[in-house]
Amino acid sequence: MAGRFVQRPTRTAVRGGQAGVSAGGTGRTGAAAGIPRQVAEAARVRRWVPEGPLDLGLVLGPLRRGPADPTFRATADGSVWRACRTPAGPGTLRVRAYGGEVLGEAWGPGAEWLLDDLPALLGAADEPDAFVPRHRVVALARHRRPGLRLTRTGLVLESLIPSVLEQKVTADEAYRAWRLLVRRFGEPAAGPAGTGERPMSVMPGPRTWALIPSWEWHRAGVDDKRASTILRAVRVAARLEQAAEMPPGQARARLEVVPGVGVWTSAEVVQRSHGAADEVTVGDLHLPGIVGWALAGDRHADDSEMLRLLEPYAGQRHRAARLILLSGLVPARRVPKMPRVDIGLL
Repeated sequence: MAGRFVQRPTRTAVRGGQAGVSAGGTGRTGAAAGIPRQVAEAARVRRWVPEGPLDLGLVLGPLRRGPADPTFRATADGSVWRACRTPAGPGTLRVRAYGGEVLGEAWGPGAEWLLDDLPALLGAADEPDAFVPRHRVVALARHRRPGLRLTRTGLVLESLIPSVLEQKVTADEAYRAWRLLVRRFGEPAAGPAGTGERPMSVMPGPRTWALIPSWEWHRAGVDDKRASTILRAVRVAARLEQAAEMPPGQARARLEVVPGVGVWTSAEVVQRSHGAADEVTVGDLHLPGIVGWALAGDRHADDSEMLRLLEPYAGQRHRAARLILLSGLVPARRVPKMPRVDIGLL
């Protein structure tokens, strides 16, 4: 049972970017692993040997937007599947690690782009050895997760849109909105992932996002403010995607030119698109209290106190925050959960 079913992640594990991936796999592929066997298109293949340990679940976990994300899947054979829209077109990537080697298989017009980008996606440009723990909890979390690397997708819009959907709502509400909108307006993933009982989907292109009717946003539980922010962003999608080639600070400045995209959202984006080790999330409801509790026993820490506590990790503050989230050391809840309001029912 333990190797067959992936446990539903807790909110802390989700924020830390941990996806359940079977270590070593079961050797099953195709339908037995959650992906159908039949596929007309042959996969393009690339093998890559990472330097040092690599945990696919930790590296790629931040790209997963909820357990039912139609663009992301971890299967029982130890594979991670990812359907995305690349500069060359839609593509599907399957990644599996075994024997110190990574096997990447890709389908669709974006297959070559995905395989070319595979090392960066798996943290080849990251420098985990540059990180020096300054607190016991951080050192212990790092020791327990030697395969943590920061992913760099090189794609901006695919992280920006779901991050906007996560503004000021619960994780479940944001995940539901992303799932409904991608399934309804996206397109089937290339290769075997796009067929079967649980087909994966590629998120809509900018023009499709712009043409989504107002009632569909409402039905997905997305208020006018967040929908308007996404519509403004997709109108300048090409300019925003150019930010992937900029340093993280400049990329954030470009993103924040879009009304509705603030410091919280821009940080969440560059952490994924750039693998930005120092871009810590400011303006989060929970993160300051979690960092404050883990490092100083202060559950009431605000953003300024969080940044003060993370000063010893200058240049690596995002990595430190991720390790703290992955440690599971969080203060006990003392207030009710944020109420969930489904505006689609109003």
